[in-house]
Amino acid sequence: MRRNPSPAVRRAVTRTVAGTTAVAAVLAVSAGAAAFAAPAPPHQEARGVGIGTTETQRVDAAAVVRLDPTWEVLLLSDYDFVHALWQKARDGGEASDSVRTAAEKAMASTLDADHVAFITTGIHEAHRLDQRRERDKAEAARLARLARQQVMTVIGITGAPDLLELNDENFIRAVLRHPASGPEVRAAATAALTGTPAARQEFIANGAREAHNRDVARELLELAEKDRKEAELRKNQAARKNVAALFRVPMTQSLLDVSDDIFIREMLRTAPADLQNSELYRAAQSAVNSMNPGHLQGFLHGGAEAAYKRDDAARRAKLAEANRVLARQILTAAQQSGFNPNLVASAEKALATGDMAVADFLSEDGQKRAKRQTLVFGWATAPATWRPIRHTGVNGGAASVGPVTEASPLDWREKATWLVLPALSGEPGCYSFEAAAKSGHYLKADESKGLVTLAADNNTAAFRSDATWCARMKGWPQSRPTAAWFIAGSYNEGTQVAMNQRNELSLHGRWSDDIDLRAHPAWQVVPPLAP
Repeated sequence: MRRNPSPAVRRAVTRTVAGTTAVAAVLAVSAGAAAFAAPAPPHQEARGVGIGTTETQRVDAAAVVRLDPTWEVLLLSDYDFVHALWQKARDGGEASDSVRTAAEKAMASTLDADHVAFITTGIHEAHRLDQRRERDKAEAARLARLARQQVMTVIGITGAPDLLELNDENFIRAVLRHPASGPEVRAAATAALTGTPAARQEFIANGAREAHNRDVARELLELAEKDRKEAELRKNQAARKNVAALFRVPMTQSLLDVSDDIFIREMLRTAPADLQNSELYRAAQSAVNSMNPGHLQGFLHGGAEAAYKRDDAARRAKLAEANRVLARQILTAAQQSGFNPNLVASAEKALATGDMAVADFLSEDGQKRAKRQTLVFGWATAPATWRPIRHTGVNGGAASVGPVTEASPLDWREKATWLVLPALSGEPGCYSFEAAAKSGHYLKADESKGLVTLAADNNTAAFRSDATWCARMKGWPQSRPTAAWFIAGSYNEGTQVAMNQRNELSLHGRWSDDIDLRAHPAWQVVPPLAP
């Protein structure tokens, strides 16, 4: 439950912010005097400025991700407040993808104005994108269920509501096996099952009805040779059943007996509210307004189907565009980071391939695959020494450097593959490395062992700090764009990393300056050994 600060707390916040700003100014002067001895990290200036947003703006931003705006939260610097919002958005999963991505972009910036902009407007714009995507996804799920109902209605599958809960593949298998399915429906179902996910969706949305219509046409052709009048009656009845299924109106005998004009008017009268602004509804209105029997027949025998497909295409395009907006946001953030080349390549490939590829890229599994990278470790002056960083799979086990290649067993390659994520501590320009083969386990600086180990996230501030790795002098080692010297902890109090005689990553004292750091091995992000 959100607790709004009391007036007294608000006054305390104001006083504390003023004090924080004054102290920051003093620290900034002191830092200037020591600039030559220890270069300031890129985020230091942003941290020193403090708070440039109002309490109301922060409370409004916190409400978006259901962050409780306690006085401790309101006393955070703008950057740290953005990080708190990012953590809540990350915990919100796919429903907050746009907010999370926008927060990561803001956190990557060293400008105070970018942090303020995210809190005041950026989070709300991203939240609207998330809401629109969630509405579109919910609508797509609802329509997918209705499409199944239409398939069952048209084919004549009754008394099987459990089929509506099946996934696409199993639903099509059930249709294939059902005795009401004709040879054309069975052939189309078989083709869909051996095709792509898009082919299965198309079968449910349109293919099953079209195949059933071919079955009906075949039956009518056979019947026409015996009784032309009966064949015509059956043809009209089949067309009406199909149109009623598109309008989601239960078919009755009375609807089969009335004139074309009255039948279509009844469809308009009983159509669900969400269809009343659709191409299907407008096409029906146009047919009855024309008072032309040929137009009525045209609507029943093809016009309704064509209008329904236009609606379906528009719905898919709307969701696809929302997905593309999010994919482009992720791509931009990854390009700015520079340490997620696989994520950049995956986003570019998905956007170039098509809507289904973008949806797969945005899925939870797709994002995990795209964020996979391998980390290699070695001396910048000796390229032949670079080897992948790997783990043993044991919680608390030392990370080491070893000769793992694309020809190595899959288990080895998996243990040399990591997810490159924004730093758990929220430190800008820093990252955390999660083991691809062991979810929730990260590279951590273990001071008690003097080693870099694989450790399970215990959700403490200490762990988040120890699992944070900050990049220094990006691109300098052998002019490699995705290489840098990484230090553990933070820019201000980072620990250098070396390698002991057992090829284990060891901690080697506090970082002091870039010249000292270059005497240690560097890191490079390369394509994942286990994609």
